[in-house]
Amino acid sequence: MNQPGRILRIAAKGEGQTADGRYVTLAAPGDVLEADGTLTHGPDHAAAACRHFPACGGCQLQHLSDRALADHVRGRVEGAARGQGLDPGEVAPPHLSPPASRRRAKLHAQVIGKRVLLGFREQGSHKIVDIKECPVLAPELAALIPPFRRLLETRADRSLSADIALTLADQGPTVDLSGITMQGLAQTEAMLDFAQAHAVARLTLDQGDGPETVWEPDPVTVTLSGVPVGLPPGAFLQATSDGEAALISAAREWLAGAPTIADLFSGLGTFAFALAGPGTKVLAVEAARDAHLACQAAARINGRPVHALHRDLFRGPLQIEELNRFAAVLLDPPRAGARDQVALLAGSAVPRIVYISCNPASWAKDAATLVEGGYRLAGLVPVGQFRWSTHVELASLFVKG
Repeated sequence: MNQPGRILRIAAKGEGQTADGRYVTLAAPGDVLEADGTLTHGPDHAAAACRHFPACGGCQLQHLSDRALADHVRGRVEGAARGQGLDPGEVAPPHLSPPASRRRAKLHAQVIGKRVLLGFREQGSHKIVDIKECPVLAPELAALIPPFRRLLETRADRSLSADIALTLADQGPTVDLSGITMQGLAQTEAMLDFAQAHAVARLTLDQGDGPETVWEPDPVTVTLSGVPVGLPPGAFLQATSDGEAALISAAREWLAGAPTIADLFSGLGTFAFALAGPGTKVLAVEAARDAHLACQAAARINGRPVHALHRDLFRGPLQIEELNRFAAVLLDPPRAGARDQVALLAGSAVPRIVYISCNPASWAKDAATLVEGGYRLAGLVPVGQFRWSTHVELASLFVKG
């Protein structure tokens, strides 16, 4: 019998939940909430890897051991399925991305008095935690934080409030800035000197009319399954290369032998290029024009059997007669899911569907629709790309009949 104060699990927002239903911040499974309110740590309570935890909102779960973190990732996926009345079946071991592997992140900068604060926001707050280290980021991105802070400190603008999106491309880190203006030759030269000195692959500046490239010595690409694809500013990219590989591995295994595949919400072609090859043609459907054109150009240049289609699947989902032309469908929608497209898939005759999701809750609702339409949940792989975060992703397989 469980002690009333024993922490049994981690809830969706990162708090520990006791056997009697209480929620405790910074508690790990196996910890015990004592009668006096103190917390006795158990074997899965770990020392934080970063000096900024728990103030920094980038991580919520650095106090968990890897075992507890893996259990949480798997539990989020299983719990979402059961919440919709679905049997998750045999769930694969979770994949956890290692520290220092995040290849994209969005930081914030603000001037407070004479100080420049640069980092992530506190959870549930607009307050910025001025980070000196980040064990999550890839080293190439983390290395830009101190020199970029120094660059901002040279500016006279005391009302600065900016966003800095960092992405690791084939040629090195890209930096997309918004909320910063370059006034005069000195500021422009300082920004370009920063980019050159720190091997920035591309620097863009959004001064209110969209991102404008101010530095890009060579065309920026990201290699997807051996295919260099142009990387437009702001284009979606899986958070870690190893997490991407885990999702691709599941999709390849489940869709092996399918002669025709529709890749819906295809983005740059992360899954399309992984699945296309001898004996397999892929239709890559994407609404974002820049990503669609990048995928189309890469397929043409590299001779891959990927046909890119520009189409908004929220306004114009593929109809049942279109879906039935394919031996398999893969979809990787935004966090809200793909209710209308999934409803049409549920009524189709597509033999196999692979659903990639970054939100177990919306995935579970869509999964229930597929099951109601005659599909069976036949495979489930939890993926924790956002290490020490409550953010969980997954790959799933649905089979007709």
